[in-house]
Amino acid sequence: MPVTELPTTLAEAHALILALAEERAAIEAENSRIASEMATLTTANADLAAVNQAADARIVELTAIVKMLERTLYGTRSERLRSDKPSDEQIAFAFDEIATGVAAIEAELAKAGGKDKEKRAPRPRKEFGAHLERVEIVIEPEVPPGCEGLEKVLIGEDVSKRLDVTPAKFRLIVTRRPKYAYRNRDGVVQAPAPAHLIESGLPTEALLAQIAVAKYADGLPLYRQEAIYGRDGVDLDRSLMAQWMGKVGFELQPLADYVLEKIKQGERIFADETTLPTLAPGSGKTQKAWLWAYARDDRPFGGNGPPMVAYRFEDSRGGECVERHLADFAGILQIDGYAAYNRLARSAGANEGVTLAACSAHVRRRFYELHVNESSHLATQTVKMMAGLWEIEAGIRGQDPATRVTVRQEKSAAIVAALFDLWEKELPRLPGKSKLAEAIRYATSRRAALERFLSDGRIEIDSNTVERAIRPQTITRKNALFAGSHGGGRTWATIATLLQTAKMNDVDPHAWLTQTLERIAQG
Repeated sequence: MPVTELPTTLAEAHALILALAEERAAIEAENSRIASEMATLTTANADLAAVNQAADARIVELTAIVKMLERTLYGTRSERLRSDKPSDEQIAFAFDEIATGVAAIEAELAKAGGKDKEKRAPRPRKEFGAHLERVEIVIEPEVPPGCEGLEKVLIGEDVSKRLDVTPAKFRLIVTRRPKYAYRNRDGVVQAPAPAHLIESGLPTEALLAQIAVAKYADGLPLYRQEAIYGRDGVDLDRSLMAQWMGKVGFELQPLADYVLEKIKQGERIFADETTLPTLAPGSGKTQKAWLWAYARDDRPFGGNGPPMVAYRFEDSRGGECVERHLADFAGILQIDGYAAYNRLARSAGANEGVTLAACSAHVRRRFYELHVNESSHLATQTVKMMAGLWEIEAGIRGQDPATRVTVRQEKSAAIVAALFDLWEKELPRLPGKSKLAEAIRYATSRRAALERFLSDGRIEIDSNTVERAIRPQTITRKNALFAGSHGGGRTWATIATLLQTAKMNDVDPHAWLTQTLERIAQG
């Protein structure tokens, strides 16, 4: 500042100081805004880098599976799959799962890059059969301000056709969006296009729900659905349906995560796991993967919360999986005899407070096998005594925990004590490697966990709740033969979580999923 502009009075000096302070505050505010934007951009770049890294790894895995399948189809005998004789259905299913995995990656990358609503260029489509019902929907635009009472002139329209389905009946949804120009007014008005889950795509949300329910709830792999739809004159390629399922699985993942979080808020969780064979990249073999299941149902001890189940796909059966799935859970974990769950009870910190309760049905099953073979009088006696425990449980199902404990102490405790006395008395007399001795040791080594239901009314006598929830997935697994990739396995777990939970609550899975996908599409 030139000397001539310096203040000459106290008032001028005071005003100058205030002006400089305001200017400095404005500069600091601008610097703070720029620093905040830079921090946001840094975080976004880090998130994008993580998404890209994960996507690259999954693409490498899927590419290896594709090369292995190409060797299966075209390679020499020594390069083909080592299974007995892979069928065309097995190979087709593998390609379905690969397409599902790729579509899930694309959806994730598009979401991370802020392009989830980007429309692709329209492409020519073949016409469907004239026998399909046409449903005409005309979406009229709102009258612009100032055009009230004016005559509108139809100057054109956009027409889209999307394949829809009702149970056992296909139809075409033809959506017309007329374009209008108003006399003596500039511009064209037209209603906006409705939102769809598959932008510019062929299927309605109802069709996506139909395919998902048929595959993940009804055990119909995509190659079978392709044949079924073909009989109705509708040509839907299974690879295209696989891509749709990848997108559906990606969009539903937050809901599946929410189900698991709600399960973990319960006082008691049932847990189980089953194998889900998956193609090993580049090896030409199937490797074991696992579908872990976690169920919650408070109704047996008087709770009014809805039953639910969550599945998680893993390539391991180790205790670290359940430890990760049930992080922060503190309550009762009702399980079979698998030792991996013991890690949760022993661990400190996040899972501290987990109490393990065993399943008496698994004990009974071992003795029942010997009973039906008529190979052991002791096994028959055990089965008959244990039958009384389930009769007692039937009478108190739905009662409050205190009532259940009272009845169990009065009636069940004596039966349980008699069983363990019988087993401990007879075990020294049996050959150590006999099936009967193994069954007794299985029970006595878990005595504390098996007896917990006697003193806690929230605990069930068995873990049949989760076994019933996991059984539909074993049927789907049998029909599907194997999962083609980890991406397909994760999609399997996500969609099955929501459909099986809907079924457990007597909700029509197709109607629920249709409505849910429509809501997701509409934001």
